[in-house]
Amino acid sequence: MNSSFVKLIINSSNPIVFSSFYPERFAPSDYKYRLKMVVSPRFCTRITPTDSSMLRTITTVFQTIRHYHFNTDQTHKIPNPFPSTQGIGRNIVAVFWDLDNKPPKSVSPFDAAIRLKKAAESLGIVRYKIAYANQRSFDYIPPKIKLHRKDRKTLNQLENKGITKPIDPYICRVCGRKFYTNEKLINHFKQIHEREHAKRVSQIESSKGSQRVKLVGKYSMKMEKYSNAARDILTPKVGYGLGDELKRAGYWVRTVSNKPQAADVALREHMVDMMDRRQMECLVLVSDDSDFVEVLKEARLRCLKTVVVGDCKGGVLKRVSDACFSWEEIIMGKAKKEGVSVVGKWKDGDILKRLEWRYNYEKERKLYDSDASDLVCGEDDGDKVDESRAWWKLESDSDVESL
Repeated sequence: MNSSFVKLIINSSNPIVFSSFYPERFAPSDYKYRLKMVVSPRFCTRITPTDSSMLRTITTVFQTIRHYHFNTDQTHKIPNPFPSTQGIGRNIVAVFWDLDNKPPKSVSPFDAAIRLKKAAESLGIVRYKIAYANQRSFDYIPPKIKLHRKDRKTLNQLENKGITKPIDPYICRVCGRKFYTNEKLINHFKQIHEREHAKRVSQIESSKGSQRVKLVGKYSMKMEKYSNAARDILTPKVGYGLGDELKRAGYWVRTVSNKPQAADVALREHMVDMMDRRQMECLVLVSDDSDFVEVLKEARLRCLKTVVVGDCKGGVLKRVSDACFSWEEIIMGKAKKEGVSVVGKWKDGDILKRLEWRYNYEKERKLYDSDASDLVCGEDDGDKVDESRAWWKLESDSDVESL
């Protein structure tokens, strides 16, 4: 190590070099000692004022050295995974969605699921998002989507005949190629990208262990790009993609049999099971079905907060629950704003319950029975009571009468 180089840097009058690495809390002697340990030997040459490129390089090096070697007092802070919930006791929320009774109609399934999730987040931490439906609900196609598909089919026929031309060409979102008819874009996507996607999936499924992990990391970006493009280009084979859209929004979707009330029974059992395990503190039910009245009553008996989302104004569920929102309020975002005031009312009610005095019959009975038994035992152990005189007469009166 060339000590002249160290002396040159320490005694340098250049403010840029000196201010870039000199820490104020170290003495110059300590700094020389630390500098000898970390400076790379390849920079040990004499520097002239004309070597501006070398000066910039050394400045960058010493800025890095100062950050990683001299800041010993600084500790690396681990980011908080839940910054919004730090220091605040928030409820654990579980959302249960009855898709047979309350499917999304006015907006797309993905948008409806996201808005419902945001409204539930105003009540606490949403950890469970569960949806149940039978196969008929997933096969059902709303009239608006049927009409849109019919118009799209007619437009494709006109484009193939050359009667109409699109203003902007259709662009493949995977490879970027341009097409002037929608059918050519669909054929290109199916023949090339769909086959490539099927090969990737089969390759991942056939591999095991670390090789599978590497393949998933390798193809993750391509598979996500394909799924985003396929959602707009390809038509779902079954229904209008209700289940896939809810899964994309982070919901756990379960298909039950087509028997009547099968989804309601499965949803009730799931709710009771989670209540038994104490996995939630606030229950959000998206349904208008009166079959869930008993479940909501049971939840309130277990001191759980209950919220109902439905369109029935005078419904039985809304009379039983702690709070209720309409589906319009969820879509418009009004429920998200009102959720804060609802949580505030819940907290005020909990505080009043703690301050409230209640008469406990069993506790009072045990307390006063024990006091009465002590009095009886004291009478037996002490002087006997003279039962010959009346209770209102004193012992002195009886003595006077005897005289």
